[in-house]
Amino acid sequence: MQAAQESPSLARLTELTRESSLRLKTLHTLIPTPLRNAIQAGPIEGSEWCLLVSSNAAAAKLRQMLPALLAHLNSHGHAVEKIRLKILQS
Repeated sequence: MQAAQESPSLARLTELTRESSLRLKTLHTLIPTPLRNAIQAGPIEGSEWCLLVSSNAAAAKLRQMLPALLAHLNSHGHAVEKIRLKILQS
C-alpha cells in the first residue's frame, strides 16, 4: 500500500482497480445469480469499462442486459458510456 502511495502511476492503477470492482458491485443485484461467478471486473479506459466473462453463453446473456446495466451505472454516479465484454480464454 505504501508503494502505491509513493508512485502516482501505481496509485492511479490502484484507484482504477477499486473503481472497477465498485462498478461490478453496483450491478450485483441486476445480474442473475448463475451469471455472477462468470463475470469479473476489468479495466477502465476513459468512459469505457470492460467486463471479463468466462464463456460465450454468459457474454451473450450480458449483451442483452447492457442497456439496463449502463443505465443503472449512470444513475448511481458512474460515468460509463460503453461496456465492452471480453471472453476469457481458458
